Amino acid sequence: MTIGKYQHEFHGLPVFDFPGARADADEDAPASTPLPDASAVAWRISAPTYSEPGDELWEPLFERFLKTIDPARVRALVVGGWDEAYETSSAPVVEALIAARDRLTDLRAVFLGDMTGEDCEISWIVQSDVTPLLAAYPALREFGVRGGTELAFPPIRHDGLETLVVETGGLPAEVVRGIVGSELPALANLELWLGTDTYGGDSTVEDLAPLLSGTGFPALRRLGLRNSVIQDDVATAVAGAPVVARIERLDLSMGVLTDVGAAALLDGQPLTHLTHLDLSHHYLSEALRERVRGALAPHGVTVVLDDAQEPEDYGDGELHRYVAVAE
Repeated sequence: MTIGKYQHEFHGLPVFDFPGARADADEDAPASTPLPDASAVAWRISAPTYSEPGDELWEPLFERFLKTIDPARVRALVVGGWDEAYETSSAPVVEALIAARDRLTDLRAVFLGDMTGEDCEISWIVQSDVTPLLAAYPALREFGVRGGTELAFPPIRHDGLETLVVETGGLPAEVVRGIVGSELPALANLELWLGTDTYGGDSTVEDLAPLLSGTGFPALRRLGLRNSVIQDDVATAVAGAPVVARIERLDLSMGVLTDVGAAALLDGQPLTHLTHLDLSHHYLSEALRERVRGALAPHGVTVVLDDAQEPEDYGDGELHRYVAVAE
């Protein structure tokens, strides 16, 4: 499965597409919708990934955006596509955002790479080192990025960041180590899509050790380790992880979770303190599903077990299981 929809809400704000110029625009089309107040929406700035002559590219579109609205009142930005995102990295986009930091003085949230599969498959999106963007905006509270190719995240300290979401079809181990090795004292919500080694997701549970030990991220309350081909290993590690004692919402969805991982999770430390456990897109038997519900639902834990999957048998002697989002 691929990403099929754009974000419609970000940082608690509705997403509004800032209009870009297109070569195929209809000159007789009705006038565009009036622009909202600068602080009332999360502004989506997106250019065609497969551009044609006459299309407005991302950097000039962004500069026009800054001249059209009051940048000092912008609270959230969603970066969509940029020209040839399947070959060209996000580095120029990151540099443009950094260069605008003296104008975007109230910016609190950025999402980088809001593209569907029609724009650019998640595993094709070429990212870059995104930590200079965080360094340039010390008041940033929420940051999200989609795409793991060439993504870099060396360890960084950021005192304000509260939410970090990294969506990939394969998250490199080096990036995982950089994230969990960062100093993020305000981080309350962390979501990592670990993916599959087919698309660069070569991390192991050992790479997650600083996170699972509970020694970092003292404010962490919501943890998502999602979309993983090693979901059984992750669940087994989480079962004994000290960090879980202070987690309120645990998300192990979208991955290749089987009865082995779910049983290990239930046989580990108590999870009855959770308010929410998401195991959707799973490969659990009905018996294990009932066991999970029976162990947690009576304690008030909301348990999500939607989107049950069946392994594929291609006649090669193996059963094949897949993460929810890969290519």
